[in-house]
Amino acid sequence: MQEKTQWISYQQPRTQELKIPALADSNVKLLVRREDENHPLVSGNKWWKLKYNLLEAVNKNYDTVLTFGGAYSNHIYATAAGCKELGKKSIGVIRGEEVKPLNPTLSYAEKCEMKFHFVTRCDYRSKTEQAFVASLEEKYGRCFIIPEGGTNTLAVQGCEELGKLLLESTFDYVCLPVGTGGTIAGIIKAFAGSRKIIGIPVLKDGGFLKYEIEKLVPGHFNNWQLMSNYHHQGYAKTNSELEKFIVEMKLFAIPTEHVYSAKLFWAVTDLVKKRFFEPGSTILILHTGGLQNVTPAK
Repeated sequence: MQEKTQWISYQQPRTQELKIPALADSNVKLLVRREDENHPLVSGNKWWKLKYNLLEAVNKNYDTVLTFGGAYSNHIYATAAGCKELGKKSIGVIRGEEVKPLNPTLSYAEKCEMKFHFVTRCDYRSKTEQAFVASLEEKYGRCFIIPEGGTNTLAVQGCEELGKLLLESTFDYVCLPVGTGGTIAGIIKAFAGSRKIIGIPVLKDGGFLKYEIEKLVPGHFNNWQLMSNYHHQGYAKTNSELEKFIVEMKLFAIPTEHVYSAKLFWAVTDLVKKRFFEPGSTILILHTGGLQNVTPAK
């Protein structure tokens, strides 16, 4: 089978205005960039984070890509789809015990022929240690390894391209969810101090991400901040309020899910109500995809 040398096609997403009657007197304009529409399978920020990673795997003639993630990981889903598209084998090192039936994320990855390697949460903490990685290479052979969430310098390179595309639009703030920090790091780099960037960590105690992001971004920019109080009890966690909000967002033609996007839109609407944004501002909400996660977490 002849390897493909080009990354999978990108579909230019639309930007739509979000008009919520309850926010009508806020004197701000809400726009949504629908990166969730940029590809049917490798969608949202994952298209950008995987672009140079999977091209590197192709260019260096790796047959297999190995990566890490939780059971609801958008990265696992997208990596499996991308590898299938490019004719590569894939292995997912999954945090936690295997639970049957598989959730929609892992079910799809399995359909893409991804092999799973389930590890305990304790062992998963060793995912970056040399001995742990060596044990995986001994078991699976030569693999192109992509870290959890796809975040590395190649991912930042792709997300910097996304950031430059965003700058072609008119807005004052961009708001986006934050999981491992790679997407926001690329956007910070692209903006180089211009405009304002608000990141919404989707995991509990996400303040540590500030330091992870700073390690990925050369230079010191003060135009960004993290708002860490919108995680709804942690990564892939949900509650009745958030599920109700997801239903309400459908009324405004915005599909969301409980892992990333619903928490982002919840945060933005709450910040608008609290008059966080300057009057007359335009806020660009970056929908980063993940819509396969439509089943509430347990």
